[in-house]
Order: sequence, then structure tokens, then C-alpha cells
Amino acid sequence: MSKLTVCLTFDVDGMSSWIGTSKTNNPSMISRGEFTVVATPRILDLLKRKKIRGTCCIPGATIYAFPDLAKRIRDEGHELVHHGWIHENPADFDEAGERALLENGLVAFDRVLGIRPIGYRSPAWDLSAHSIKMLRDTGFVYDSSCMGSDFTAYYLRTGDTWSLTDLYRFGQTTDLVELPVNWALDDLPAFETILGLNGGYRSPRQIEEMWRDDFDFALACCPGGIFTITMHPEVIARGSRLQMLERLIDHMAAQDGVTFAAMGDYAEAWKKENPLDGWKQENPLRTGMNAISTF
Repeated sequence: MSKLTVCLTFDVDGMSSWIGTSKTNNPSMISRGEFTVVATPRILDLLKRKKIRGTCCIPGATIYAFPDLAKRIRDEGHELVHHGWIHENPADFDEAGERALLENGLVAFDRVLGIRPIGYRSPAWDLSAHSIKMLRDTGFVYDSSCMGSDFTAYYLRTGDTWSLTDLYRFGQTTDLVELPVNWALDDLPAFETILGLNGGYRSPRQIEEMWRDDFDFALACCPGGIFTITMHPEVIARGSRLQMLERLIDHMAAQDGVTFAAMGDYAEAWKKENPLDGWKQENPLRTGMNAISTF
């Protein structure tokens, strides 16, 4: 593995995020997602120019809405990741409902693209108590929805319990790899506004400085780590922001020991180098091995 692997990830939500997460019936707001047909080709052109394999997370409903766009992503060699059915919150459904939506997304991948994704990123990074076990049972290799680290992969647990009156109870460590995310390395809070609720519209150079400093820290302090930026074509592919991304790519590419890869490639390599049993012994804090169980 290189000193640091950079994963450029793009949530190609289309209209789904406005329908599923924002639950809007406003045609103007939904049209913000339609901008993906303009924005995503700009991203693909940039990745081709820089010879980078990216990762695109896409809801099943968006695959059906824009099949040719999804096929272009596939045909240009980028990884495609399950991103829900219509950008719904899994915790809004019971276990059977969540499983049905997960399957709906898999059917879209199969029917339109002829592939089965190995990675999952939950819409808006929301999970239910059933999600991790469900992903593992469905055969996913990795998830990218949790925040228990910054630039280091780890194995997820399932079955944790908690309350206001009892101790935190650690569940079982699974073989599902987590490639962690971070709201500070997400373009949407920085650059968009949603009915005035989200700050948005920060200067691209301000965000560029923050992202570059985080990258420099990861390179210096997290050997073998992963630096993941979460972006949305409808957000990052506008004028000054796209120029910012290109400058950032050039800075990262100029550093020794840095490679660019799709998340799935990194997850499979990391899993091979970190067998679960050995990793659990080396990471007792993450497995709850030293936790006090009574009081």
C-alpha cells in the first residue's frame, strides 16, 4: 500500500436526494438534482484528464432516471457504489422495509448496469440498528457511512446498544470494512444552502485550504491511510469549485507516496492486509474487549 491513498468520491444523487431526504414537492428544488446531467460529465472529463479512477455513489432510482449517464460512469472504468433506492433514511423503515429498498437498489444495478456493487454509502450517512448486519448478510465488502476514524479504515460492529441509563454495550465485530467519512470533507455543507437552513456558499479557496491541510496531515501522520473526499457533481462541478478541485488534485498528485484509487480497491487491499482476528487483537478499544460491563 502507498503512504496515502486518495479516494475521490462523488454522490451522483440526481433528483433522489431532494425527493428522498428533503421530501420536497417543489419542482424548482427538485430541478437542482437534474443539474447532474450537466455536472457529472464535467467530473468525468476531469477524471479522464487526470487519469484517476473515481468512485460514484448512486441511488437505484437515479440509475433508472439517467441510465446513459450511469453507463458512462461504468464504461469509463469508475467504481459504482450502492447509495440507497431514492436517497431515503434507512432508519425511517422497519427491517423488512429497509431490506426491500436495499434490494430495489441492487436490482437497478443489475438490470441497467449488469454489476453488483461491493460498497455501500448510506444516504445522508444515516443508518438503522439493522443496517450493518444487513449489509454484511447481503455480501457487501465495505461501507462508507460512519465516522469512527478519519484517515484509517476499520471493521464495523453490529448489535451495539445504548441508552440514557445503562452502559454502552459493544456488539460483535464484523468483517465489514468501514472507510470513514467526515462532514468537514463534504462539499454540500460548505457550498450549498437548503431553504436557508444550511450555511453554504463559502469561498472555494477557504475550503481548498482546509481540505489541503487535512490532506497534508493525513500524509504525514497516517501511513497507509485513506483520504476520502465526499462530493456531489451538482455542487462541486460549478465554476470556481471545479477549478478548486483541480488545483487540489494537482497538489495531492505532486506529493511522494500518494496514489489515487477507487474505494473498493482500497477496501479489498486493506482487508487482505488486516485479517479480522489479528485486527481485533490489535484494536481492543474498537472491539469493547476492555469495557466494563457492570456497575
